[in-house]
Amino acid sequence: MFEPRRSASALVIVLTMTSVAAASIGGAVAATYQNPAAGADPIRGTGTYRAFHEKEGIQRIIDDFVPRVVADRRIGKFFAGVNLVRLNHELVDQVCYLTGGPCAYTGRDMREAHAKMALDNGDFNSLAEDLQTSMNKEKVSFRAQNRLLAKLAPMQHVIVTRK
Repeated sequence: MFEPRRSASALVIVLTMTSVAAASIGGAVAATYQNPAAGADPIRGTGTYRAFHEKEGIQRIIDDFVPRVVADRRIGKFFAGVNLVRLNHELVDQVCYLTGGPCAYTGRDMREAHAKMALDNGDFNSLAEDLQTSMNKEKVSFRAQNRLLAKLAPMQHVIVTRK
């Protein structure tokens, strides 16, 4: 049975641990990216992509996620004036790519896309919690969610610019 508070706490721990590990190896990670703008290498194989119910499932997740973050009182302000259709498209491509799907991410790199936002760790974690809620709604397994989150977590050290 899903327990939101317990899962959200676990998510923050996973994100923090992965972010610390990524920060400790620094530039060595960046040298291995197949598409540096996407923020990470894709997961090998198609198992995770299939666990996300392929592109149609990823689209449903992002269709739920984008309005969720816009309405989130903690982070919604960061989405004022954002082209939400474009954001949706880029997030679908990014998640599809990172989960090992056949998509190509063509959006801006993570540092450039978030540079002027002055995000802190709480903002990052709030967004991650919203993503987890959307993945749960799509009934993506906890294991598959963690595989994606392990790809997203190291981006925290690039996205977070305010301590």
